[in-house]
Amino acid sequence: MGLAWFLVYWKGKALWTGEECYNEAARFWAKIFGLNFAVGVVTGIPMEFQFGTNWADFSKYAGGVVGQTLAMEGMFAFFLESAFVGVLIWGEKRLGPHNHFLTAVAVALGSWLSGYFILVTNAFMQHPVGYMIGPDGSLILSSMSHYLLNSWAWIEFCHNQIAAVVTGSFVIAAMGAFYTLHGIHLTQARLYLSCGTIIGLIASILVAFPTGDAQAKMVGNHQPVTLAAMEGRFKGGDNAAVSIIGEPDVREQRLDNPIEIPGSLSFLAYGTFQSYVHGLNQYPKDTWPDNIELLYYAFHIMITLGMIFIVIMAYANLQLLRDRLNSSTSLLWVLMLAFPFPYIANTLGWMTAELGRQPWLIYGLFRTSQGYSKVVSDGTTIFTLIGFTGLYFVLGLLFLYLVGREIHHGPTSPV
Repeated sequence: MGLAWFLVYWKGKALWTGEECYNEAARFWAKIFGLNFAVGVVTGIPMEFQFGTNWADFSKYAGGVVGQTLAMEGMFAFFLESAFVGVLIWGEKRLGPHNHFLTAVAVALGSWLSGYFILVTNAFMQHPVGYMIGPDGSLILSSMSHYLLNSWAWIEFCHNQIAAVVTGSFVIAAMGAFYTLHGIHLTQARLYLSCGTIIGLIASILVAFPTGDAQAKMVGNHQPVTLAAMEGRFKGGDNAAVSIIGEPDVREQRLDNPIEIPGSLSFLAYGTFQSYVHGLNQYPKDTWPDNIELLYYAFHIMITLGMIFIVIMAYANLQLLRDRLNSSTSLLWVLMLAFPFPYIANTLGWMTAELGRQPWLIYGLFRTSQGYSKVVSDGTTIFTLIGFTGLYFVLGLLFLYLVGREIHHGPTSPV
């Protein structure tokens, strides 16, 4: 999703300036986008089927609500994106420059619309709105507008999509650094480095503030027990600190060896340093997240990586302004080797969101222990999980091989 708008930018720039280097960049990265899309389809559809296979009781309870956006994602966003992605890759000559640019726009809109529908579904599980309870005890959609315009969904969408742009920026910058270090495709390499680092810095800042800040305030207002677990905070109080480093001890209900910034958690969660932040021991233990240690570390490593991204991209932009980026060998190595870390940060972000929601499938309404398919045995679930893991591993290797082949071919003929 982060790569999609780079394609739009390059196609628009080629249309505006007539410079072929932008078309070459769009052609090269459209192939990478297509490979990501193909693997996403193959791996994503079986995950949606699990609503019916592994989570039948959840589907029975909430399918009348969450099924709306899952269907809309498939019918509207997915078909829009899939219809145009092949045309984007193979239809440039037949369409002409103007229509090919519009195709890139359609692909980008489709991918982000798909993300929005999925995130509305997740936002309902985090902060349920627009529903009512039917005669049989299941959920019924009472307001489509409230459901689709869930305040949690808007903030989550902005935060998630900007994080996707960070990932795309780092990958593009890494490719530019790789080609520069090898001394090949230098025109394209300079283009990738400049676009990747400039957009990467902007996106890395935006993912922290205002989107990350807004997400933290949303958690503080609607899931205070989650906020307490994310910070390993067992006792409530005002002027609450953010712990930079610490080791949560759930048994003793304390945070060991903390290094803290006083008042910062109160400010981040509620807007003032004097705001009261609740502690875990103010809530029943059966409402605590199931794995507080993993939640704590996932959240703090994600935050640390986000700060590192800002530092790397800020320094890269400084070198770009000084016209020294292409000759800074050590920085090029950093940019080339840094590209996996946004993927890790995104994964840790989702671990924070989903571990933090536990023990609820729909926060405050429906527990995870109520939602699984009772007729599916533990052994069957583990067996299929192992099977999917093996299949996804093979697909991952195939994906890496195909991407590596495109990288080897390069955006232009080898120099």
